[in-house]
Parts: sequence; C-alpha cells; structure tokens
Amino acid sequence: MTSPHPTIGGLLRSLRTRKGWTLKQMSEQSGIPLSTLSKVEHDRLTLSYDKLLQLSQRLQLRMSELFAEQDEVAPEPPVTARRSIGRIEDAIRVNTDNYDYYYLCPELRRKRMIPVLTRVRAKSIEEFGELVHHSGEEYIHVLEGSIQVHTEFYDPIVLQAGESVYIDSNMGHAYIAAEGCEEALLLGVCSSSDEQLLESLMTLHGDEAGSTVAPPPGKSPAPRPAANKAHATPRKRIAKAKA
Repeated sequence: MTSPHPTIGGLLRSLRTRKGWTLKQMSEQSGIPLSTLSKVEHDRLTLSYDKLLQLSQRLQLRMSELFAEQDEVAPEPPVTARRSIGRIEDAIRVNTDNYDYYYLCPELRRKRMIPVLTRVRAKSIEEFGELVHHSGEEYIHVLEGSIQVHTEFYDPIVLQAGESVYIDSNMGHAYIAAEGCEEALLLGVCSSSDEQLLESLMTLHGDEAGSTVAPPPGKSPAPRPAANKAHATPRKRIAKAKA
C-alpha cells in the first residue's frame, strides 16, 4: 500500500518535474550519478546527509526545503490551529557515531520548536569529540538511563531518568552516557528565532551522519551493516508539509 507520507524520492521527483528536467539533467545539476537518482526516486535507495547537503547546495535550496513539499506561502493567521502527532515511524531519522536522532513532527514547516528523541551511545567526552554549538536554547529531559552533561562554562553534571536541563545552545555542549549506563534516551526541544533551525541542527551531523534507520526507542538496536556491503537501507519517511 502506498504510504501517505512523501519520501525523499517522491520529493526529488516533484522537484525535477517542476523544473522540467530529465533524470540526466538532474544528475548534471546535482552532481549525483543518474543511476543513484533513479533508485532514490523509486524508493530503492536513500541519500546520506552529505549527499542531501550536496544536493541542496548545488540546486541552491535550503535543506529544510528538501524535507517539505512546496506550496504557496500564506501569511500566518492569528490562530494557526496547527497540530501534529509525533509518531516515531514518521520521524526524520539520522544515525551518527554518538547518537541516533529522531526528528519528530516533520510535516510542520517553520516550527518555532524542534522536538527530537535522541539515543545516546557515546560513553566519554574523548569519544564524543568537540562540543557542539548552535543557535537558540534547548531543553533535555532524560527518559531512560542516565547521562553526563558537558557544557562550555560549567562542570559536568549527571542526570538520571526523570531529570532535565535547560541550556543556551550557543554554549558548547555534549551529552554522553553516564558511567554504568550502556545507552540513554532523551527527549529534547530546541527553539530559536532562526527560521533555519532544523537545517542548522542537521549540519551538526556532518559527514558522520548515515542513512541507516535506527530502531524505535525502547527496542534494542540492531547490528549496523558494514559500510562495504550492499545493504537495502530502509528509507526515511518524510511527512507532508503543512503551512
């Protein structure tokens, strides 16, 4: 049965149709091989973050435009009555060495808040690497396990399940699994006046971001496929955008 939620392939096909391009022309414009684009459009392959970034840069599109269908932008009414159900199967999912991210409610564009579930695997700040910075503020609530919070101007603290922290996201920060904790699950809410907040968050993943879809929170993570194996990667589900 066809999914009601547009996929990356469907969005790229719509974009190509609007521009009146053939697959070959799309390949030439984006720098992505024709065979790869064909598989993506037919939902037999997904694109890793670095390829999506390349696509947006070459086509001069914001990253957020690749995660939403195009429609006419209308002035926001005083009462929007917007609503989105945060189902894990509809989340934009990104895997990195340190985290598995689930960006919830992706069908709403121009959100004032970005809700995200995060599975934390890094167990030391050395393993994590450099602290991250991005615009705005964020609230992190520990759902399962325990974490150690590292920030640029404060000593590290340990948070247990049920505890939370609110920080200035411009300050360098990192969340790692606390001692004795194999994995932790967090609910985060990021907020910023930056309309490109989602794009800014996605750029934090850099080249380490993979296209493998992580198991839903609460389930044991499946073994990751080796990078050199031909593995059928489940596609990311991108929900229909609402104004």
